[in-house]
This record gives sequence, structure tokens and C-alpha cells, in this order.
Amino acid sequence: MTWLSTSQRIAAEALIQQQDTPFFCYDLDKLSAHVKPLVDQQIVKLWYAVKANPLSHIIKTLDNAGFNFDVASSGELDQVLSQGIAPERVLNTGPAKSLKQIRHFATQGVRIFVAESHNQVRWLNQVAEEFELQFEVLLRVQLRFDKAEHNPLGGNTLTPFGLGAEQWQALTLSDYTYLDFVGLHIFQWGNMLCSDTLAELWQAMVAPLVQLAADLGITLKVLDLGGGLGIPYDRQSPSLDWQKLLDTLALIKTATQVQELWMELGRYAVGECGFYLNPVVEQKQNYGEQQLIVAGGVNHLLRPAVTGQAFPAELLRQSQAEATDFHIHGPLCTALDKLGTLVLPSDSADGDWLVFSQCGAYGYTESMPFFLCHELPAEYIISGGEISCVREAEPASSYLR
Repeated sequence: MTWLSTSQRIAAEALIQQQDTPFFCYDLDKLSAHVKPLVDQQIVKLWYAVKANPLSHIIKTLDNAGFNFDVASSGELDQVLSQGIAPERVLNTGPAKSLKQIRHFATQGVRIFVAESHNQVRWLNQVAEEFELQFEVLLRVQLRFDKAEHNPLGGNTLTPFGLGAEQWQALTLSDYTYLDFVGLHIFQWGNMLCSDTLAELWQAMVAPLVQLAADLGITLKVLDLGGGLGIPYDRQSPSLDWQKLLDTLALIKTATQVQELWMELGRYAVGECGFYLNPVVEQKQNYGEQQLIVAGGVNHLLRPAVTGQAFPAELLRQSQAEATDFHIHGPLCTALDKLGTLVLPSDSADGDWLVFSQCGAYGYTESMPFFLCHELPAEYIISGGEISCVREAEPASSYLR
């Protein structure tokens, strides 16, 4: 079963006539349709986690939809501001906020920060005093739950994200007169696909977070539940029920009596709008197994090596051949460069193109493009039914010095 719509397949078939190296394409029409119901509600304020995909056209599309922006570095901030986003609509997250970075954010007009440590609270207050400003601050909290599993964002394991409730209780808020502590932030699970599990996790957070706010003397104006909403990477996995999640969030908002609930959506917002086209260099058989060597690997799509889960892929051309398992390997000189074991037509061979879906988030900018000096991939968009190139493929000479 194909993951591509008819219009996306037509676009892909047209683009491979122009390209002979791997490239990404983002369907902004699909993105706009997808995010409209996400924003069209009054329960939760949505921020876009720019780390998922910082492409300018993605940012502009989400800006037009009504998203605010969660940025975790000076580079992300500069990219967002260059698209005309007002700094008042920027939230600074991320574990490595140095004094230098905080000053940069302050000079650019950002006034809302998530603090991950006592040091960051002190530095935020120092910069706010230097510039005679008042920052709004959320404290990021790590909680632990008996039955929670390991997750890329930590789950129950030790991470650099925030502090435990006991560690935060040592903070004396009155020492930081230039900071307005508006709430708490918690985000420990990524790519969750079960609405019931998410609901259970969120509801389990309520009591300890409300207690921490009371212990610190914080009037809980804002509770930020981060992101973690997932998308399926195979046909067996479920999709989240947005309305069911909203119902749960409404209950949490009532239970905590917060003025605003916030969420930072990345993958769930943009993941399904992107696909990646990758030409087959060679087909071979080894030890009784079928292999395809493709032109792009973890230098363009790192996620399979990190998570052990492949992006879904299919042969772009039509084939009536019997399906079989293929091990998909990229061009890098490491066994880690594997994009998965995928079921494809048995006649998949040199010169064919594979199309990988669900690549709108954590694709190219998460990867390691400079290793072995291969070409940087082109990026295309589909907008208003029209295809345009936003970045041409570039040889290694464009970045080597």
C-alpha cells in the first residue's frame, strides 16, 4: 500500500527527471490542511518545535496557521526571526542555555524562557537585570514513574532536561526579582502513538506538578506539556486521535486551574508532509540475503540508525513482481549506514528510485551530511499544487575548506 497521494507521486515522478542525486520534498498543501484543526481550538496554545524541520517555508506555513515557535539555539532563533516572526512569539527551550546565548536572545527581543537548572535561573536574572527587563520563566521538571519505559527523551532515565522536583524545591524565587515564574514545563517522552498512554502520563503528572508549584509559591499560570505526539512509521502502528487528546487536555486544564496549557509540536505537526527520493546504485545478493545500495543513507536520514526504526519506503515505479525483504544500505563506509530492512518488489534494481515517506520531521537537518563528502540533497516544496526548488543539490566543494 502506497504512502504517497496521487499528486505527490506525480510530483515525485516529475522531479526524478530533473535530479540524479537524493532529494527531499515537502507538501505544504498537505501541511496546511493537517495543522488547521490542530490550531482551531481553545484548549491548548501550540508552539512549533523548530528542531523538527527549520526550513523557511515550513516556518512560514506554520506561522500562517497560527503557531508560535519553540527554539533551542541561536541559529534556530535567527532562522525564525528572518521569516518575520515577532520575538514575542518565541519560546526558548533546550538544555544548553549559556549566559552568552541568553544575552543574544534578550537582545533579539525574546522574553519567554524555560529554565533547566539553578544556574540558568541565575543567568536569566542576571541578563534581565543588565537590560532592565522582566522575563517570563517556566521551570523544567523531570518526574519518574514506576511503569514508564526508556524513550529518546529519557523517560525514567537521567537526562540533561530540567531537574527533579526535590532539586527545584531548593530554589528561592524571591531571590530573582527580574523573573516572573509563570509555570512549569515537562517533556520526557517522544513519538508516542497511543492516546490512552499519553493521557495516563499527562494525568499522572498533575498532582506532583501542582504540589511543586505550591511548594515554590508559584501561581501556576502556564503548564507546558512539551510534545511527544508521534506519527506511525509502519501500517501496523496506530495514529493518535487529536480530539481524544484535546478532551484529556481539557480535563487537565480544569484540574490544574492553569490559565494556559502549552504544547510544542514538532513531528506531529510536520512529519507526514515530507518525503525523500533516493536512487538505487546497486542490487546484490549476499549470504542468501537481498541488498540494495542507495545513494543516500544516514548522511541524509539518521533516524533509522538512532532508533532502529526505518522510514517507510516503496519503489517509485509500478511493479507486479513478488515482494521480498531487502536490506537497504547507504553510501557511507560504516555498517551503521543502514536505512532498514524493507519489503519491496523482487525486481528492484540499479537505476530505480525509492521514496521514503514520513520525512517532514527529523530528516535532513538531524543527519550527518558531511561524512564522506557526498552531495548535499536538494529540497523542493509543493505549494498551491506547484513544485519549486528551495535549495539546489550542492557538491562537497561548497562546504569544504
